[in-house]
Amino acid sequence: MFVPCEAESVAVGLFIASGSRHETAKTAGISHFIEHMLFKGTPTRKPVDITRAIEGRGGNFNACTGEEATCYFAHLPCEYLAEAVDILSDMYLRATIPSDEFAREKQVILEEIRMYADEPDSVAMENLQRALFPTSTLGAPVAGTPESLRPMKPVDLKRYIKSHYLPSNTVVVIVGNFDEARAVNLAEKSFGREAKSLPHQKKDGSLFSRSGKDSASPLLGKPISRVSASKEIAQTQLALGYRTFGICDNRKYAATVMDAILGRGMSSRLFQEVREKRGLSYDISSRMQFFQDAGMFTVTAGLDPSKAKDALDTIDRELRRIREKSISAAELKRTKEFLIGNFRLSHEKVTSKLFFYGQTMLSFGRLVSPQEQVEGIRAVTAADVKAVANAILKQSNRSISWVVPRS
Repeated sequence: MFVPCEAESVAVGLFIASGSRHETAKTAGISHFIEHMLFKGTPTRKPVDITRAIEGRGGNFNACTGEEATCYFAHLPCEYLAEAVDILSDMYLRATIPSDEFAREKQVILEEIRMYADEPDSVAMENLQRALFPTSTLGAPVAGTPESLRPMKPVDLKRYIKSHYLPSNTVVVIVGNFDEARAVNLAEKSFGREAKSLPHQKKDGSLFSRSGKDSASPLLGKPISRVSASKEIAQTQLALGYRTFGICDNRKYAATVMDAILGRGMSSRLFQEVREKRGLSYDISSRMQFFQDAGMFTVTAGLDPSKAKDALDTIDRELRRIREKSISAAELKRTKEFLIGNFRLSHEKVTSKLFFYGQTMLSFGRLVSPQEQVEGIRAVTAADVKAVANAILKQSNRSISWVVPRS
């Protein structure tokens, strides 16, 4: 996909439908491991050659792995488009996975896992996601576990790449200042004509149901109501969540507005009630995250252990209020302007455009324009917000994860 725009730079991204939910217990963490290893050399480039080729031109070069996708991207001054395409295609098509680099990087990832295990907010969220999706790999940690990583060999990664890094699973996106005809030629020459293929989709262009009914599969399991852990910490960490529908559900825009009303920014209800009025937390926020066939709405906060119950009661009052009382016209207008303005400002960044187009192409198998996103938010009514709040904020959908100070 090619999106020319006014800029001094160009960003090239590869979005691959390969993430932690596509793994098994035996291969847990392999998508994330592959992400690391693609930077470790090709037949014609050493690891340092790869990074210097981008950073040496003032660019930014990175990758990320999630539940449903892995992305590799390079952001450079616009005259270096050919170099970015050449390097990314070399990594994607010809990564060597050398044994010595493999052994070292395995240790790096094990240290990464230990690092997150030391962070109470990360532990709370990891445990919450496992509780919300107890029988699905959506609940598994993206980085895997020491038990799944230690037995892995280079041949396992090569085999996984061969079965998952396919044209039908990959979207190439170029955004920024470039000549479109030249970009098409570069992409086809480097990746092959198959690079323009889209993910598997239904005839209507969607990947999943748009019926408006809850699309979360029963295979995800019934959410576990409460999980807890203890660590040598001073604060109690709370992560509260509700499992909900997937990204192709028509109610996603109303759910996004509900999320913003409750916990996005300092004007949100939870921030005002929990922090500003009662001083129960320094930092509290919410987040709506959508996957293909499910999603989760989460609230997180760091709390004084003696005030944890008061904080949870206050959160629950706000969740109950948005279910029972319609929001005012002024609050609805203010929230929609916040979301639309935030979205517009983010799209001044070339890399934000890159991720928007790459992620939506993987999710829907079609172009989703910024205007479609904005109009979806504008169309949300107060009745839509109340209805989606009652659909999402059910006790049967809920899990609570606590990380408390060790006594």
